[in-house]
Amino acid sequence: MATEYTPELQKLFLEMMMQDAQSFVRVANIYNPENFDRSLREAAKLIASHSAEYKTLPTYEQIRALTGVELRPIPEAGDGHQEWFMKEFEGFSRKEELSRAILKAADLLEEGDYDPVEKLIKDAVQIGLTKDLGTDYFADPHARIDKYFNSGGQVSTGWPTMDKILYGGFSRGELNIFAGGSGSGKSLVMMNIALSWLQAGLSGVYISLELSEELVALRTDAMLTSMGTKDIRKDIDTTELKVKMVGKKSGKYRIKALPAQSNVNDIRSFIKEYQIQTNNKVDFVMCDYLDLVMPVSVKVNPNDQFIKDKYVAEELRNLSQELGVLFVTASQLNRSAVEEIEFDHSHIAGGISKINTADNVFGIFTSRAMKERGRYQIQCMKSRSSTGVGQKIDLEYNIETMRITDPGEEGQESNGGYKPATSILNQIKTTTTVNALPQAREGFNLERDTAPPPGSTVESTKLKQMLAGLKAKSE
Repeated sequence: MATEYTPELQKLFLEMMMQDAQSFVRVANIYNPENFDRSLREAAKLIASHSAEYKTLPTYEQIRALTGVELRPIPEAGDGHQEWFMKEFEGFSRKEELSRAILKAADLLEEGDYDPVEKLIKDAVQIGLTKDLGTDYFADPHARIDKYFNSGGQVSTGWPTMDKILYGGFSRGELNIFAGGSGSGKSLVMMNIALSWLQAGLSGVYISLELSEELVALRTDAMLTSMGTKDIRKDIDTTELKVKMVGKKSGKYRIKALPAQSNVNDIRSFIKEYQIQTNNKVDFVMCDYLDLVMPVSVKVNPNDQFIKDKYVAEELRNLSQELGVLFVTASQLNRSAVEEIEFDHSHIAGGISKINTADNVFGIFTSRAMKERGRYQIQCMKSRSSTGVGQKIDLEYNIETMRITDPGEEGQESNGGYKPATSILNQIKTTTTVNALPQAREGFNLERDTAPPPGSTVESTKLKQMLAGLKAKSE
């Protein structure tokens, strides 16, 4: 049976708080004077303001003199009574906050402002006291470390060299961003990672806000079957056979195109509906791409990219943690990155706001010449869980099938990409020997020791004559 929070019961709540200052401190994060009956609201406000300013609760006499509310001490209250108070006050606060949120939501719906409604209701429902006290660092180090690395821990990207600098790969609940210029292959990188995860037995969805579902699927066909798109068009039956054979051994995969300017609620709604209708789990989400998503929590001008991307990145990361999935998205590099071969945070479109929120950020460097040679380079711009920042990974690219693969460490070293620390150290060791100044050598003779070697004057004269002859012909 639901508790009826009458004014008498609300008054008892205030008396319980006045009886034990620790009880007030424990409920301070959900304490809102506006939740109390009008007859008690001024007393509730006084308790909040007095404790905030003077770091102590007001006396009963102060409350009576300033508000006219008569509160009484409860000398017989024990630990059991305090536990009852904590439970009931939590229920009271949640009910009042939810009631207020529903009324506000009704006003927003009448105004046609739908986006904030879900967050408003969700925040009210989640009102509660802090019960999780975090991790006891010294209690069980083995279990703590094992939980980090094995409880859904790092999942391979499909590229061992990248996994190495990330200490194993990507983790669930993180936001991973690949940044590149227009046509640099952001979508291709995401599709290749998705295919690697599918072949590893994971299931996921590819949310496209730019490309059609058919194009995303066709590119994946080429990667999966090792056939070019022209060959696929000529032999659809063989393509179908290969795709179905791989599908029997891999995870489930759903491609969904959403309109540009969709928000996180649209993405969440699709994923939930997909899970309900198909009963399939979702291990990973690819969102193509962040810059085309709009925030839910606030209204911003689409032209204010810094603020927009800040909220979008935060909401996407929260969604990743809420669903417990691997989450990969992409972002544009700005114009200043066009001529650069080394990327940093200043080259990200919209500025550093999304970088601050993301867990891993990678720049995609390529050029027409590199693509023709079958090369991509991934530059690690940020990593929270590893020391890979500044490392570069060279990857092989098949221009026909669009498959991106790892050439291994030998391929990295021969192409200026990732190198082990020992290899780098050997390269920067000084091999030049500096000789003493000639004047310091015993028996030094200026004319003899600084004269050009024999034959050099003759060679120089011949060169001058040849150049003079070429000049005369040109004239």
